[in-house]
Amino acid sequence: MKSDNQHPISTTREITEIYYDSAAADKFYFNIWGGEDIHIGIYDKTSDIPKASRQTINHMAALAPNLIKKSRVIDLGAGYGGAARYLASRYGCEVVCVNLSAVQNRTNQRLNVEQNLDDLIEVIHGSFEEITQADEVFDVVWSQDAILHSSNRKQVLSEAWRVLKPGGIMIFTDPMQTDDCPVDVLQSVYDRIHLDNLASFAFYRHTAMAHGFTECKHQDLTPNLEIHYSRILDEIKKNYPSACKQSSKDYIDQMIIGLRHWIDAAKAGYLAWGIITLQKPK
Repeated sequence: MKSDNQHPISTTREITEIYYDSAAADKFYFNIWGGEDIHIGIYDKTSDIPKASRQTINHMAALAPNLIKKSRVIDLGAGYGGAARYLASRYGCEVVCVNLSAVQNRTNQRLNVEQNLDDLIEVIHGSFEEITQADEVFDVVWSQDAILHSSNRKQVLSEAWRVLKPGGIMIFTDPMQTDDCPVDVLQSVYDRIHLDNLASFAFYRHTAMAHGFTECKHQDLTPNLEIHYSRILDEIKKNYPSACKQSSKDYIDQMIIGLRHWIDAAKAGYLAWGIITLQKPK
């Protein structure tokens, strides 16, 4: 089975799952990338990676009026579950985390128990291209910097539409390419994530409209992408010996190369990042 990105979906899923389940990746993302929150941060008030990452969650939550006590949220590509715990503890939401990495899921479950939130958060090992929940059961579909890993992003939005209640909100971030990105200039970035392209604001806008979402807004926060990857690179350099010991020298050296590709592409104006909000009509 081929996707719109020309890779077999099973292969893309397997590569992603194997990568994030590896001990090297787990150590790196939890200890350097941001801990509970492994997504791009908003750096207007801080240069600290975990604080900036949490600021993204704060900002997204403020844009989702459906976040109230007992509202049902599904987090697609939930990672270690930082956003789920924030939404459960602050708003009293009931959150379902869908995530491919069994390693991350175990950490998510452990942290939920430690923070006394396991009664509000369910962790499911699975793909957001084939969500196992029933139709129209969630008030909010939430995702942070995860959909880029899909080889069928149209299907992800289709699944989000299916599980959303009428009037429900989908809110997400994703590293993207610009709407007018020249062909072939991002090959080094694509190779890093084993895909042939990234989405764009225009792609998500057109795909959302095709699925029936009646409201599509985006907040362009692209400068934070370059800042975030640069800050990660800074932390690696500062902690290089310990990072190599935790994850292996080969892994860290390859990560440095990959980060530089992302940073160079961002500086050249080929990448985009921001918050996209969609609404399913009532």
